[in-house]
Amino acid sequence: MKTAEQFMQVHPVLAVKDVTAAIGFYVHNLGFSLAFADDTKAPRYAGVRRDNVEIHLQWHDASEWQYGIDRPILRFVIADTEALFNEYKTKGVFHERTQLRETAWQTKEFAFYDLDRNGLTFYEDL
Repeated sequence: MKTAEQFMQVHPVLAVKDVTAAIGFYVHNLGFSLAFADDTKAPRYAGVRRDNVEIHLQWHDASEWQYGIDRPILRFVIADTEALFNEYKTKGVFHERTQLRETAWQTKEFAFYDLDRNGLTFYEDL
């Protein structure tokens, strides 16, 4: 039987320079697990998963990065921003302006970049 829901999940694809390094960052620093990879030794496309979130990582040639392509920003809705902030603050992933803050739009959030300057924001509604 088909569900009434049309949209079930979204799996954003992030451009990365080195898929193996990106996997390592998401797995070792952000607590994701490897969902799949197209090659075990030199992957060019892979997926990482944490809870109900899956992100795909796709290799892009170094020549593509010289044009300063716009980097995406992902916003993750999470249950407990303070707990996740405390988990990540010991992982060396924050930049100098990362802080846990309450916003004028009624969220509690923090943000930083992955290895390829893709923006990652984690928030909960207040």
